[in-house]
Amino acid sequence: MNNSTESPFFRTTGTVALKWHGSSLELLDQRLLPTKEHWITFRDASGVAQSIRDMMVRGAPAIGISAAYGVALAARHAGAGSWKADITQAIGELSASRPTAVNLFWALQRMQKVFHECNLPGEAQERLADEAVAIHEEDLAGNLAMADYALEAMRLSSSASHLTPVSVLTHCNTGALATGGYGTALGVIRRLYEQKLLTQVYVDETRPWLQGSRLTAWELMRDDIPVTLNADGAAAAILATGKVSWIIVGADRIAANGDVANKIGTYSLAVLARYHNVGFMVVAPSSTVDMSLKTGTEIPIEERDGTEVQEIRGVPLAPEGVCVFNPVFDVTPANLIDVIVTEKGVVQKPSAKSMQYLFG
Repeated sequence: MNNSTESPFFRTTGTVALKWHGSSLELLDQRLLPTKEHWITFRDASGVAQSIRDMMVRGAPAIGISAAYGVALAARHAGAGSWKADITQAIGELSASRPTAVNLFWALQRMQKVFHECNLPGEAQERLADEAVAIHEEDLAGNLAMADYALEAMRLSSSASHLTPVSVLTHCNTGALATGGYGTALGVIRRLYEQKLLTQVYVDETRPWLQGSRLTAWELMRDDIPVTLNADGAAAAILATGKVSWIIVGADRIAANGDVANKIGTYSLAVLARYHNVGFMVVAPSSTVDMSLKTGTEIPIEERDGTEVQEIRGVPLAPEGVCVFNPVFDVTPANLIDVIVTEKGVVQKPSAKSMQYLFG
């Protein structure tokens, strides 16, 4: 089998973040966007784990897909007499790369299950590569399904027979760069545009890594989707104009009661949405749902080095030695969320009961 993602199936948009070539994984270094498109080739799991830690690849679905390919690479290069130990070590290293994105652990659990069924190194090499490609393909297919579900949910919420064009606001990057090739929240925005139902997209810059300005605005402009970039603090002023009908965001982990961990700043947007009577939609694959966690208070929140806030690409922004609080995510309570959309279906007004019905 040619375990390559260089096929038309993975060309839904003009943008991709990762390419699998069977014996290597190419990752677009997202830290350098939008000024430079630089691809780096990895042939071992350690390099893939480091790329996840360094946020060369980011976005919960893309992290999970990359980790799966990392396991496939470990199987390809495992020693004949130590192949089981080598693959086990690689899975451990990859699982330690980021703590919050549950897709990482979901993908690795799938890979580990296949690994445990293998009796020979050649079998492990082939089957693990096949499973990684399947995870990638399923993610893209799920993105497309979520976009359809989301538009129907928006129509139902409007109590109209059909949708009329809307303006939306989004936070961070949830597009082709963060997924298998289409997008979760940004996939919904793409679908609105394709259906001529989009008036404007407002994009938060998303401090401190600026994923909104560097990545989302870049993606949207490449696809000629109407986009306006704004500082994070301008979101309230934009909502106050009454132009925005929906805030659409992704998720890195969703608890059993519908609480959502997403990029820092998401919680404040949900509060603003409620005050301004704007719909708040979370779009994420079911692999993001962690039913083992009762509420969002149990979600581990990653904190990163303070230099990310103190400077941008080496240029100081703050006094030397100032204390910094730099959580990567915050948790939005379920009672501030109007709808959660996954490829399995839609949860309106999420609660422990409605989440159990769909994901139990």
